[in-house]
Amino acid sequence: MTNNEISLDGREPSGEKHRGPVVLRGEQSRSTSTTDQRLLDSRGPTDWVHTDPWRVMRIQAEFVEGFGALAGLPRAVTVFGSARTKPDHPDYAKAMAIGSALAGEGFAVITGGGPGIMEAANRGAKEAGGMSVGLGIELPFEQGINQYVDLGINFRYFFARKTMFVKYSQAFVCLPGGFGTLDELFEALTLVQTKKVTKFPVVLFGTEYWGGLVDWIHRSVAGAGNVGIADLSLIHLTDDVDDMIRVVHDAYAAWVAAH
Repeated sequence: MTNNEISLDGREPSGEKHRGPVVLRGEQSRSTSTTDQRLLDSRGPTDWVHTDPWRVMRIQAEFVEGFGALAGLPRAVTVFGSARTKPDHPDYAKAMAIGSALAGEGFAVITGGGPGIMEAANRGAKEAGGMSVGLGIELPFEQGINQYVDLGINFRYFFARKTMFVKYSQAFVCLPGGFGTLDELFEALTLVQTKKVTKFPVVLFGTEYWGGLVDWIHRSVAGAGNVGIADLSLIHLTDDVDDMIRVVHDAYAAWVAAH
């Protein structure tokens, strides 16, 4: 019998143990239980559901569920913005107008599914008869999926959720928001700059809010040579809904031509 064989009574050779593709030797091989035994044993602690191998299955499930739910989505645009924006704030009305305009042009509207700007964009799309999608995230302070979402998915992991935003959108529109909006903004810019995605415009809606950031990128970041001059064109700053629609249409036409 070789080192890799198992004896007829079920025991492996001393000093080496196989656990699926994993080889255990020395002290690591001393365990007498098997994976099947631990799976079928309903007793004992439940810490195993929080182990890294089990997390991999959860991560895989999130991708499978997301891909399955969104596979039939029509062309779409993701709208980002603050969850703290109240319905009586001017930015809420702007987000509703953006959602409505995108729906009128045949684009599904994807948001993070929460309140504030996200709710407003979903509401604008839904009330205009368009497809309204919300990709929520598990947070310590529960928000839930807003009532204007037609198709909603809740994610545990930010990176799985981010993949869905990029994979199923033809553009990002960022209204005033906080760290979450900034995170999505710079992630999108990085993916476009490194050509992980192509023909993907990033529209900053609100010159008063975003103007200082854009000026800083031009003056400090590009001025120091940390981004190229061509990279500055990846950001489109506007206050006009029609201008935003034009940028989205141009990018979508370029995407269609490339595919």
